[in-house]
Amino acid sequence: MPLSIRNAGDSRLFVVERFGYIKVLNNDGSVNSTPFLNIESQVADSEGIGQEGGLLGLAFHPDYQNNGYFYVHYTDNLDDTVISRFTVDPANPNLADSNSEMIVLTVDQPFPNHNGGDLAFGPDGYLYIALGDGGTFSDSANNGQRLDTLMGKILRINIDGPLPYSVPSDNPFRTDGDPNTLEEIWAYGLRNPWRISFDSLTGDLWIADVGQGTREEINLQPVSSLGGENYGWRCYEGYNSYNLTACASEESMTFPIAEYPHVSAGPFRCSITGGYRYRGNNIPGFYGIYFFADHCSNDIGTLSYDGLNWNIDFSASFGEQGFAGFGEDQNNELYVAALTTGNIYKVVEETLSDQPQNFQTLKLTPNPADDMVHIHGINNILHWELSDILGKRIQMTIPGPGIDTEISLSGLAKGLYIVSVLDASGQLYRRKLIKK
Repeated sequence: MPLSIRNAGDSRLFVVERFGYIKVLNNDGSVNSTPFLNIESQVADSEGIGQEGGLLGLAFHPDYQNNGYFYVHYTDNLDDTVISRFTVDPANPNLADSNSEMIVLTVDQPFPNHNGGDLAFGPDGYLYIALGDGGTFSDSANNGQRLDTLMGKILRINIDGPLPYSVPSDNPFRTDGDPNTLEEIWAYGLRNPWRISFDSLTGDLWIADVGQGTREEINLQPVSSLGGENYGWRCYEGYNSYNLTACASEESMTFPIAEYPHVSAGPFRCSITGGYRYRGNNIPGFYGIYFFADHCSNDIGTLSYDGLNWNIDFSASFGEQGFAGFGEDQNNELYVAALTTGNIYKVVEETLSDQPQNFQTLKLTPNPADDMVHIHGINNILHWELSDILGKRIQMTIPGPGIDTEISLSGLAKGLYIVSVLDASGQLYRRKLIKK
Protein backbone atom coordinates (compact mmCIF):
# COMPACT_ATOMS: atom_id res chain seq x y z
CA MET A 1 0.00 0.00 0.00
CA PRO A 2 2.32 2.78 -1.22
CA LEU A 3 1.73 6.28 0.11
CA SER A 4 4.82 8.31 -0.72
CA ILE A 5 7.97 8.31 -2.86
CA ARG A 6 11.35 9.88 -2.17
CA ASN A 7 14.87 9.80 -3.59
CA ALA A 8 18.18 9.92 -1.74
CA GLY A 9 20.18 11.70 -4.41
CA ASP A 10 20.83 8.65 -6.58
CA SER A 11 18.95 6.53 -9.11
CA ARG A 12 16.88 4.66 -6.52
CA LEU A 13 13.39 5.56 -5.35
CA PHE A 14 12.24 4.82 -1.82
CA VAL A 15 8.57 3.86 -1.56
CA VAL A 16 6.80 4.38 1.76
CA GLU A 17 4.16 1.74 2.49
CA ARG A 18 1.38 2.31 4.98
CA PHE A 19 1.92 -0.75 7.16
CA GLY A 20 5.46 0.12 8.13
CA TYR A 21 7.75 -0.65 5.21
CA ILE A 22 10.05 1.43 3.05
CA LYS A 23 11.06 -0.40 -0.13
CA VAL A 24 13.76 0.32 -2.68
CA LEU A 25 12.58 0.73 -6.26
CA ASN A 26 15.48 0.51 -8.72
CA ASN A 27 15.61 2.46 -11.96
CA ASP A 28 14.93 -0.71 -13.97
CA GLY A 29 11.58 -1.11 -12.21
CA SER A 30 12.67 -3.93 -9.91
CA VAL A 31 11.97 -3.85 -6.18
CA ASN A 32 14.51 -5.17 -3.69
CA SER A 33 13.21 -8.25 -1.90
CA THR A 34 14.34 -6.98 1.51
CA PRO A 35 12.71 -3.73 2.66
CA PHE A 36 14.98 -0.78 3.35
CA LEU A 37 13.12 -0.33 6.65
CA ASN A 38 10.61 -2.52 8.48
CA ILE A 39 8.85 -1.00 11.49
CA GLU A 40 5.56 -2.86 11.03
CA SER A 41 5.42 -3.81 14.72
CA GLN A 42 5.58 -0.13 15.74
CA VAL A 43 3.00 1.23 13.33
CA ALA A 44 -0.73 1.54 13.95
CA ASP A 45 -3.00 -1.02 12.30
CA SER A 46 -5.00 1.42 10.22
CA GLU A 47 -7.30 -0.62 8.01
CA GLY A 48 -10.58 0.43 9.62
CA ILE A 49 -12.97 3.01 8.22
CA GLY A 50 -11.78 6.48 9.14
CA GLN A 51 -8.32 5.23 10.03
CA GLU A 52 -5.66 7.35 8.38
CA GLY A 53 -2.56 6.31 10.26
CA GLY A 54 0.42 4.14 9.46
CA LEU A 55 3.85 4.95 8.10
CA LEU A 56 3.04 8.17 6.28
CA GLY A 57 6.12 10.15 5.30
CA LEU A 58 9.87 10.09 4.67
CA ALA A 59 12.57 12.74 4.32
CA PHE A 60 16.29 12.22 3.74
CA HIS A 61 18.66 14.55 5.55
CA PRO A 62 20.27 17.06 3.14
CA ASP A 63 23.65 15.55 4.08
CA TYR A 64 22.39 11.96 3.85
CA GLN A 65 25.32 10.86 1.70
CA ASN A 66 27.63 11.58 4.64
CA ASN A 67 25.58 11.08 7.81
CA GLY A 68 23.08 8.43 6.64
CA TYR A 69 20.17 10.05 8.51
CA PHE A 70 16.58 9.89 7.35
CA TYR A 71 13.36 10.87 9.08
CA VAL A 72 9.95 9.22 9.12
CA HIS A 73 6.46 10.28 10.12
CA TYR A 74 4.23 7.53 11.48
CA THR A 75 1.42 6.83 13.91
CA ASP A 76 2.24 4.30 16.60
CA ASN A 77 0.13 1.59 18.21
CA LEU A 78 -1.59 4.23 20.34
CA ASP A 79 -2.45 6.20 17.16
CA ASP A 80 -0.15 9.02 18.25
CA THR A 81 2.16 10.82 15.82
CA VAL A 82 5.86 9.99 15.96
CA ILE A 83 8.66 11.76 14.10
CA SER A 84 11.81 9.64 14.25
CA ARG A 85 15.32 9.56 12.86
CA PHE A 86 16.88 6.36 11.56
CA THR A 87 20.33 5.67 10.12
CA VAL A 88 21.31 3.65 7.07
CA ASP A 89 23.41 0.54 7.59
CA PRO A 90 26.97 1.74 6.84
CA ALA A 91 27.73 -1.63 5.24
CA ASN A 92 24.63 -1.77 3.02
CA PRO A 93 23.06 1.29 1.33
CA ASN A 94 19.88 -0.69 0.66
CA LEU A 95 19.24 -1.44 4.32
CA ALA A 96 18.49 0.80 7.28
CA ASP A 97 19.55 0.00 10.82
CA SER A 98 16.16 -0.74 12.40
CA ASN A 99 17.70 -0.40 15.87
CA SER A 100 18.92 3.14 15.22
CA GLU A 101 15.64 4.91 15.91
CA MET A 102 15.87 8.20 17.75
CA ILE A 103 12.47 9.71 18.48
CA VAL A 104 12.50 13.40 17.62
CA LEU A 105 8.94 14.39 18.45
CA THR A 106 5.65 12.82 19.53
CA VAL A 107 2.18 14.33 19.38
CA ASP A 108 -0.78 12.87 21.25
CA GLN A 109 -3.60 12.36 18.76
CA PRO A 110 -7.20 12.45 20.03
CA PHE A 111 -8.54 10.51 17.03
CA PRO A 112 -7.08 8.17 14.38
CA ASN A 113 -7.58 10.55 11.46
CA HIS A 114 -6.35 13.92 10.24
CA ASN A 115 -2.76 13.11 11.12
CA GLY A 116 -1.29 15.05 8.24
CA GLY A 117 1.56 12.80 7.31
CA ASP A 118 4.27 14.54 5.38
CA LEU A 119 7.66 16.00 6.21
CA ALA A 120 10.34 17.62 4.07
CA PHE A 121 13.56 19.55 4.38
CA GLY A 122 13.38 23.14 3.23
CA PRO A 123 16.07 25.06 1.37
CA ASP A 124 17.09 26.50 4.75
CA GLY A 125 18.03 23.02 5.99
CA TYR A 126 15.25 22.89 8.58
CA LEU A 127 12.73 20.06 8.83
CA TYR A 128 9.11 20.97 8.05
CA ILE A 129 6.38 18.69 9.42
CA ALA A 130 2.73 18.69 8.33
CA LEU A 131 0.15 17.85 11.01
CA GLY A 132 -3.64 17.66 10.69
CA ASP A 133 -6.18 19.05 13.13
CA GLY A 134 -6.53 15.77 15.03
CA GLY A 135 -9.82 14.64 13.56
CA THR A 136 -13.50 14.76 14.55
CA PHE A 137 -16.11 16.50 12.48
CA SER A 138 -15.56 20.21 11.89
CA ASP A 139 -12.47 20.51 14.14
CA SER A 140 -14.64 20.79 17.25
CA ALA A 141 -11.61 21.67 19.41
CA ASN A 142 -10.62 24.45 16.98
CA ASN A 143 -7.09 23.04 16.85
CA GLY A 144 -6.42 24.67 13.50
CA GLN A 145 -6.64 28.16 15.03
CA ARG A 146 -5.07 27.47 18.42
CA LEU A 147 -1.38 28.17 18.97
CA ASP A 148 -1.16 26.01 22.10
CA THR A 149 -1.35 22.77 20.09
CA LEU A 150 0.76 21.40 17.25
CA MET A 151 -2.28 20.01 15.45
CA GLY A 152 -3.44 21.72 12.27
CA LYS A 153 0.00 23.19 11.66
CA ILE A 154 3.20 23.20 9.67
CA LEU A 155 6.11 22.83 12.11
CA ARG A 156 9.68 23.98 11.49
CA ILE A 157 12.50 22.54 13.58
CA ASN A 158 16.28 22.32 13.55
CA ILE A 159 17.53 18.74 13.80
CA ASP A 160 21.22 19.62 13.47
CA GLY A 161 21.58 21.28 16.86
CA PRO A 162 21.02 19.85 20.33
CA LEU A 163 19.14 16.54 20.30
CA PRO A 164 16.42 15.69 19.68
CA TYR A 165 15.81 19.10 18.06
CA SER A 166 15.83 22.83 18.65
CA VAL A 167 13.58 25.66 17.49
CA PRO A 168 15.06 28.04 14.90
CA SER A 169 15.57 31.51 16.32
CA ASP A 170 13.51 33.08 13.52
CA ASN A 171 10.39 30.93 13.93
CA PRO A 172 7.48 33.38 13.94
CA PHE A 173 6.01 32.56 17.36
CA ARG A 174 9.21 32.12 19.30
CA THR A 175 8.95 35.54 20.91
CA ASP A 176 5.20 36.29 20.82
CA GLY A 177 5.09 36.71 24.60
CA ASP A 178 2.41 34.09 25.25
CA PRO A 179 3.81 31.22 27.36
CA ASN A 180 1.18 28.85 25.92
CA THR A 181 2.23 29.37 22.31
CA LEU A 182 4.27 26.49 20.88
CA GLU A 183 7.43 27.77 19.24
CA GLU A 184 7.69 24.93 16.72
CA ILE A 185 4.73 26.35 14.78
CA TRP A 186 5.63 27.80 11.39
CA ALA A 187 2.12 28.18 9.90
CA TYR A 188 -1.38 27.29 11.08
CA GLY A 189 -5.04 27.13 10.11
CA LEU A 190 -4.82 23.75 8.34
CA ARG A 191 -7.26 20.85 8.39
CA ASN A 192 -5.26 17.93 7.03
CA PRO A 193 -2.18 18.91 5.00
CA TRP A 194 -1.63 15.40 3.70
CA ARG A 195 1.16 16.31 1.28
CA ILE A 196 3.65 19.18 1.13
CA SER A 197 6.61 19.81 -1.16
CA PHE A 198 9.29 22.37 -1.88
CA ASP A 199 9.82 23.68 -5.39
CA SER A 200 13.28 22.38 -6.28
CA LEU A 201 14.00 25.55 -8.29
CA THR A 202 12.57 28.39 -6.19
CA GLY A 203 12.29 26.88 -2.71
CA ASP A 204 8.60 27.82 -2.42
CA LEU A 205 6.50 25.58 -0.17
CA TRP A 206 3.38 23.94 -1.62
CA ILE A 207 0.71 22.78 0.84
CA ALA A 208 -2.28 20.73 -0.31
CA ASP A 209 -4.93 20.76 2.42
CA VAL A 210 -7.77 18.22 2.45
CA GLY A 211 -11.12 19.94 2.90
CA GLN A 212 -14.15 19.24 5.06
CA GLY A 213 -17.22 18.75 2.92
CA THR A 214 -17.12 21.09 -0.05
CA ARG A 215 -13.64 22.37 -1.04
CA GLU A 216 -10.07 21.16 -1.60
CA GLU A 217 -7.31 23.74 -1.49
CA ILE A 218 -3.75 24.42 -2.64
CA ASN A 219 -1.67 26.87 -0.64
CA LEU A 220 1.61 28.42 -1.76
CA GLN A 221 4.10 29.87 0.72
CA PRO A 222 6.87 31.78 -1.07
CA VAL A 223 10.46 31.11 -0.06
CA SER A 224 10.66 34.71 1.14
CA SER A 225 7.98 34.07 3.78
CA LEU A 226 8.80 34.78 7.42
CA GLY A 227 6.19 32.23 8.49
CA GLY A 228 3.15 32.79 10.67
CA GLU A 229 0.54 32.44 7.93
CA ASN A 230 -2.99 31.57 9.04
CA TYR A 231 -4.46 29.44 6.24
CA GLY A 232 -7.95 29.80 7.62
CA TRP A 233 -9.33 26.48 8.85
CA ARG A 234 -11.81 26.13 10.64
CA CYS A 235 -12.89 29.70 9.99
CA TYR A 236 -12.75 29.09 6.25
CA GLU A 237 -12.83 26.09 3.96
CA GLY A 238 -11.11 27.23 0.83
CA TYR A 239 -12.45 30.70 0.03
CA ASN A 240 -15.76 30.02 1.80
CA SER A 241 -16.56 30.86 5.41
CA TYR A 242 -17.13 27.77 7.56
CA ASN A 243 -17.25 28.65 11.27
CA LEU A 244 -16.39 32.25 12.06
CA THR A 245 -16.80 31.93 15.82
CA ALA A 246 -13.96 33.80 17.57
CA CYS A 247 -12.06 34.12 14.28
CA ALA A 248 -9.55 36.80 13.40
CA SER A 249 -10.32 39.22 10.60
CA GLU A 250 -10.60 37.98 7.04
CA GLU A 251 -7.71 40.29 6.12
CA SER A 252 -5.40 38.37 8.46
CA MET A 253 -6.00 35.08 6.65
CA THR A 254 -3.87 33.67 3.84
CA PHE A 255 -6.28 32.15 1.34
CA PRO A 256 -5.35 29.37 -1.10
CA ILE A 257 -4.05 30.25 -4.53
CA ALA A 258 -6.45 27.66 -5.95
CA GLU A 259 -9.32 25.46 -4.83
CA TYR A 260 -11.83 23.09 -6.38
CA PRO A 261 -15.27 21.85 -5.31
CA HIS A 262 -16.28 18.36 -4.27
CA VAL A 263 -19.45 18.36 -6.36
CA SER A 264 -19.22 19.71 -9.87
CA ALA A 265 -20.33 18.82 -13.37
CA GLY A 266 -17.62 16.17 -13.48
CA PRO A 267 -16.71 13.33 -11.11
CA PHE A 268 -17.08 13.59 -7.34
CA ARG A 269 -13.84 14.79 -5.76
CA CYS A 270 -13.20 14.86 -2.03
CA SER A 271 -9.52 14.50 -1.02
CA ILE A 272 -6.58 16.28 -2.58
CA THR A 273 -3.21 14.54 -2.83
CA GLY A 274 -0.56 17.21 -3.17
CA GLY A 275 2.34 16.77 -5.53
CA TYR A 276 5.17 18.83 -7.00
CA ARG A 277 5.84 21.67 -9.35
CA TYR A 278 7.43 19.94 -12.33
CA ARG A 279 11.10 20.84 -12.81
CA GLY A 280 12.26 17.91 -14.92
CA ASN A 281 13.45 17.88 -18.53
CA ASN A 282 11.47 15.06 -20.13
CA ILE A 283 8.16 16.92 -20.46
CA PRO A 284 9.07 20.49 -21.40
CA GLY A 285 5.45 21.42 -22.09
CA PHE A 286 4.66 20.91 -18.40
CA TYR A 287 7.68 22.70 -16.94
CA GLY A 288 6.67 24.81 -13.95
CA ILE A 289 3.22 23.24 -13.66
CA TYR A 290 2.11 21.88 -10.29
CA PHE A 291 0.85 18.28 -10.36
CA PHE A 292 -1.61 16.88 -7.83
CA ALA A 293 -4.36 14.25 -7.68
CA ASP A 294 -7.70 13.57 -6.05
CA HIS A 295 -7.89 10.37 -4.04
CA CYS A 296 -11.64 9.98 -4.56
CA SER A 297 -12.02 10.69 -8.27
CA ASN A 298 -8.78 8.99 -9.32
CA ASP A 299 -7.83 11.79 -11.66
CA ILE A 300 -4.68 13.89 -11.83
CA GLY A 301 -4.80 17.65 -11.77
CA THR A 302 -2.45 20.34 -12.98
CA LEU A 303 -2.20 23.90 -11.73
CA SER A 304 -0.70 26.50 -14.05
CA TYR A 305 -0.24 30.27 -13.93
CA ASP A 306 -1.21 32.39 -16.93
CA GLY A 307 0.29 35.64 -15.66
CA LEU A 308 -2.91 36.69 -13.93
CA ASN A 309 -4.59 33.63 -12.48
CA TRP A 310 -3.86 30.11 -11.31
CA ASN A 311 -5.87 27.60 -13.36
CA ILE A 312 -6.73 23.99 -12.53
CA ASP A 313 -7.25 21.30 -15.17
CA PHE A 314 -8.01 17.64 -14.58
CA SER A 315 -7.18 14.50 -16.53
CA ALA A 316 -9.71 11.78 -17.11
CA SER A 317 -10.12 9.28 -14.29
CA PHE A 318 -7.58 6.46 -14.17
CA GLY A 319 -9.97 4.02 -12.51
CA GLU A 320 -9.65 2.70 -8.98
CA GLN A 321 -6.10 3.83 -8.24
CA GLY A 322 -6.38 5.76 -4.98
CA PHE A 323 -3.52 8.16 -5.73
CA ALA A 324 -1.90 8.88 -2.36
CA GLY A 325 1.42 10.60 -3.01
CA PHE A 326 3.88 11.91 -5.55
CA GLY A 327 7.64 11.86 -5.66
CA GLU A 328 10.59 13.21 -7.61
CA ASP A 329 13.64 11.28 -8.76
CA GLN A 330 17.13 12.76 -8.78
CA ASN A 331 16.36 14.42 -12.13
CA ASN A 332 13.09 15.96 -10.89
CA GLU A 333 10.94 13.62 -12.96
CA LEU A 334 7.61 12.82 -11.30
CA TYR A 335 6.09 9.60 -10.00
CA VAL A 336 2.75 8.90 -8.36
CA ALA A 337 1.83 6.17 -5.85
CA ALA A 338 -1.50 4.36 -6.18
CA LEU A 339 -2.66 3.10 -2.79
CA THR A 340 -5.47 0.90 -4.12
CA THR A 341 -3.55 -0.99 -6.81
CA GLY A 342 -0.10 -0.86 -5.20
CA ASN A 343 1.40 0.54 -8.39
CA ILE A 344 3.99 3.27 -8.90
CA TYR A 345 3.53 5.27 -12.10
CA LYS A 346 5.95 7.61 -13.82
CA VAL A 347 4.51 10.75 -15.38
CA VAL A 348 5.97 10.50 -18.88
CA GLU A 349 5.96 11.87 -22.37
CA GLU A 350 7.92 10.14 -25.11
CA THR A 351 11.28 11.75 -25.83
CA LEU A 352 11.00 14.32 -28.60
CA SER A 353 12.59 13.45 -31.91
CA ASP A 354 16.17 14.67 -32.29
CA GLN A 355 15.60 15.58 -35.95
CA PRO A 356 16.78 19.08 -37.01
CA GLN A 357 14.45 21.82 -35.80
CA ASN A 358 11.28 22.19 -37.82
CA PHE A 359 9.48 25.52 -37.61
CA GLN A 360 6.02 24.11 -38.20
CA THR A 361 3.73 24.59 -35.21
CA LEU A 362 1.08 22.12 -34.11
CA LYS A 363 -2.26 23.83 -33.54
CA LEU A 364 -5.44 22.35 -32.09
CA THR A 365 -8.74 24.13 -32.60
CA PRO A 366 -10.81 24.63 -30.63
CA ASN A 367 -8.83 24.17 -27.43
CA PRO A 368 -10.47 23.71 -24.94
CA ALA A 369 -12.88 21.57 -26.94
CA ASP A 370 -16.22 19.83 -26.38
CA ASP A 371 -16.74 17.10 -28.97
CA MET A 372 -14.28 17.56 -31.82
CA VAL A 373 -10.80 19.04 -32.25
CA HIS A 374 -9.00 19.79 -35.52
CA ILE A 375 -5.25 19.41 -36.15
CA HIS A 376 -3.63 22.30 -38.04
CA GLY A 377 -0.19 23.62 -38.87
CA ILE A 378 1.59 20.35 -39.77
CA ASN A 379 2.20 19.26 -43.36
CA ASN A 380 2.21 15.62 -44.46
CA ILE A 381 0.82 14.16 -41.25
CA LEU A 382 1.64 10.48 -41.04
CA HIS A 383 0.15 9.56 -37.68
CA TRP A 384 -1.47 11.05 -34.58
CA GLU A 385 -2.47 9.75 -31.20
CA LEU A 386 -4.36 10.99 -28.16
CA SER A 387 -3.14 10.00 -24.69
CA ASP A 388 -3.71 10.89 -21.07
CA ILE A 389 -1.03 12.67 -19.05
CA LEU A 390 0.42 9.40 -17.76
CA GLY A 391 1.07 8.31 -21.36
CA LYS A 392 -1.82 5.84 -21.71
CA ARG A 393 -2.96 5.79 -25.35
CA ILE A 394 -6.66 6.51 -25.85
CA GLN A 395 -6.96 6.93 -29.64
CA MET A 396 -4.58 6.56 -32.54
CA THR A 397 -4.51 6.44 -36.33
CA ILE A 398 -2.98 3.80 -38.55
CA PRO A 399 0.13 5.43 -40.09
CA GLY A 400 -0.34 6.42 -43.71
CA PRO A 401 -0.99 9.31 -46.06
CA GLY A 402 -4.24 11.23 -46.11
CA ILE A 403 -5.32 10.46 -42.55
CA ASP A 404 -8.25 12.22 -40.90
CA THR A 405 -7.09 15.30 -38.99
CA GLU A 406 -10.20 15.54 -36.84
CA ILE A 407 -10.21 13.94 -33.39
CA SER A 408 -13.52 12.97 -31.85
CA LEU A 409 -13.72 13.58 -28.12
CA SER A 410 -17.09 11.92 -27.74
CA GLY A 411 -17.27 9.78 -24.63
CA LEU A 412 -14.12 11.21 -23.07
CA ALA A 413 -14.20 12.62 -19.56
CA LYS A 414 -13.42 16.26 -18.98
CA GLY A 415 -9.77 16.89 -18.32
CA LEU A 416 -6.28 17.25 -19.70
CA TYR A 417 -4.93 15.16 -22.62
CA ILE A 418 -1.90 15.12 -24.93
CA VAL A 419 -2.09 15.09 -28.74
CA SER A 420 1.04 13.75 -30.47
CA VAL A 421 1.51 14.19 -34.23
CA LEU A 422 4.18 12.58 -36.43
CA ASP A 423 4.90 13.98 -39.89
CA ALA A 424 6.38 12.16 -42.88
CA SER A 425 9.91 13.40 -42.09
CA GLY A 426 9.83 11.76 -38.67
CA GLN A 427 9.35 15.00 -36.72
CA LEU A 428 7.19 14.59 -33.60
CA TYR A 429 5.00 17.39 -32.21
CA ARG A 430 2.93 17.57 -29.04
CA ARG A 431 0.29 19.85 -27.65
CA LYS A 432 -1.86 19.84 -24.53
CA LEU A 433 -5.61 19.52 -25.09
CA ILE A 434 -8.34 20.38 -22.61
CA LYS A 435 -11.65 18.51 -22.90
CA LYS A 436 -14.45 20.70 -21.54
